[in-house]
Amino acid sequence: MNCFKLGLLALLFAFSTVNAQERSLYHDLGETAGIEQLMEDMLIYSLEDPRIRHHFENVDMIRLHEKLVEQICEISGGDCVYSGDDMVTSHTGMNLTNTDFNALVEALQRAMDDSNVSVRAQNRLLSLLAAMHGEVVGH
Repeated sequence: MNCFKLGLLALLFAFSTVNAQERSLYHDLGETAGIEQLMEDMLIYSLEDPRIRHHFENVDMIRLHEKLVEQICEISGGDCVYSGDDMVTSHTGMNLTNTDFNALVEALQRAMDDSNVSVRAQNRLLSLLAAMHGEVVGH
């Protein structure tokens, strides 16, 4: 087999491994039903948290839940498509701080603990969400 074919096979293997890992996270989160429950619990915990509940006043919670489910489903490797606004647009004018961001992460971690999501899967999801920090905080 020549070098081109070997390189092509290696590239195809790398893509299939990444896709398998993404599908694995989606699976580890409980697929769509599990993600729906995680987002519901996270929102409930957020509304109970005096540090951040004011950010949810006058928010359509049903729509927010729907968009969060789409987003988490998509980034974790599910077959959902996120149809909401980009993160900067969604958070502009909210003046969110690192403390606000961290409080929401705590609510998500609590929801994942309640659903017995493995620490490995939690860390993988949190790492994907951490990449959005700059698009959420300070706008």
